[in-house]
Amino acid sequence: MLTVSDVSLQFAGSTLYKHVDLKFTEGNCYGIIGANGAGKSTLLRILSGELEPTTGSVSLKPGCRMSVLEQDHFKYDDYTVMETVLMGNPRLYAIMKEKDELYNKPDFSDADGERAAELEGEFAEMGGWEAESDAAQLLNGLGLTGYDHYGPMSALDGKGKVKVLLAKALFGHPNVILLDEPTNGLDLASITWLEEFLMDYDGTVIVVSHDRHFLNAVCTHTVDIDYGKVKLYAGNYDFWYDSSRLMQQLIRNQNKKKEEKIKELQAFIQRFSANKSKSKQATSRKKILDSIQLEELPASSRKYPFVQFTPDREAGKDILFVEGISKTIDGVKVLDKVTFTVNKFDKIALVGENEAGQTALMQILAGEMEPDEGSFKWGVSTTQSYFPKDNTAFFEGCELNLIEWLRQYSPDPSETYLRGFLGRMLFSGDEVLKPAKVLSGGEKVRCMLSRMMMNGANVILLDQPTDHLDLESIAALTDGIEAYKGNVLLATHDHQLIDTVANRIIELAMPGESGCTDYAGTFEEYLQWKANRA
Repeated sequence: MLTVSDVSLQFAGSTLYKHVDLKFTEGNCYGIIGANGAGKSTLLRILSGELEPTTGSVSLKPGCRMSVLEQDHFKYDDYTVMETVLMGNPRLYAIMKEKDELYNKPDFSDADGERAAELEGEFAEMGGWEAESDAAQLLNGLGLTGYDHYGPMSALDGKGKVKVLLAKALFGHPNVILLDEPTNGLDLASITWLEEFLMDYDGTVIVVSHDRHFLNAVCTHTVDIDYGKVKLYAGNYDFWYDSSRLMQQLIRNQNKKKEEKIKELQAFIQRFSANKSKSKQATSRKKILDSIQLEELPASSRKYPFVQFTPDREAGKDILFVEGISKTIDGVKVLDKVTFTVNKFDKIALVGENEAGQTALMQILAGEMEPDEGSFKWGVSTTQSYFPKDNTAFFEGCELNLIEWLRQYSPDPSETYLRGFLGRMLFSGDEVLKPAKVLSGGEKVRCMLSRMMMNGANVILLDQPTDHLDLESIAALTDGIEAYKGNVLLATHDHQLIDTVANRIIELAMPGESGCTDYAGTFEEYLQWKANRA
């Protein structure tokens, strides 16, 4: 279906990867993984034809159509939602436009009639009469049920536009679909719908994503970019991860045996090289010694931060009491009579589509916002640390370097201490001296996690902490939260993170409804329970 032959790419004299040979076939989904900067999105741009490789070629089977998830959220602001989705099939959309122009002509001629008949035949053959209902089905599946599908794109917020662009990429059954971070901005229900759609899809899907659960659910193959090479493996992300760790361990074990053999041979040679009766054996062993080669373990481009939250003291029995909290924001009541109690050792995930309510609740509990009604009370032995969804205020216009920035929140002002925390978050050497205001999204998140780690709180509140993080950082964060001995309130779209760490699920009611659903158990158990009730 799609073939990559001897592709290499150079940027400013340095080689990103070379001699890439891949074949993507129909009926399979390929997940592209690699560290930040490894070239995942760049590879997608090469596959789409947007970027020319330095050497080699990419060929698409004749007659096949490729669709790409676009990233420009404002490109279609002059069009309606429905038009934007229909543009996902360029030929069908062109036919529709030409038909409309012909039928609107005041002087409709016989030639126009013949042309219209040709277009109508092609239109019907392409499933044009079902096109708008198919587009609506995609939009509804992605959660755009309450929006006007014939309204302007400019009326949608950022998340709404992301969903429309995704529907556009999926529309019209393209032969090859290229998706770069398709789950960004999607709620868990939309992600689940997308997983099911792609699992049933019979074309070729190539996707870059930092969502491990999504990669595991949809991918039949994994394309790994590391060591300056691009390699294709059968299996999903977990299969690749387990296999790669096993291979690394096998190489280490083989090297250990070889090292023991080398020591044994060296000892024999040293002992008997001067002994005439043993000299031949010593010479023979020297030849064996010279033939032994240790397998090299190349330095991976992947780097894992170290996330560890350590409470200064253990909390008592009383953790948190929330009673009848309500909050209206911009005229919308996002919280209405929310009541629950947090027990010792609870790790609670806030889920559902009411993200505005989740963020409002976090801000209220962190003391950054007052509720309109109701109250909450923290246990006297608790201390809290809060990771906000929007960290702009911490970095915007900040002239401090990273050492100075972190010093504001540190119990120990020494540079050695601060470098230690930043080092855990992969900031080393002169990197700690760059201004905080120039950090990337992922770097800002890692700085915020450093700030939390030195807090020593026994309750942590995390609002969308995986935004902007790569797979390695999300894995490290998951390990850190799982090992944490305190209480957790977590809002995230990361299915695997929730299912790994949460022992309790709270779904806030949507605006216009009141209360919340409180379930004791894992996320998978909650989803099954919810499905059984539907």
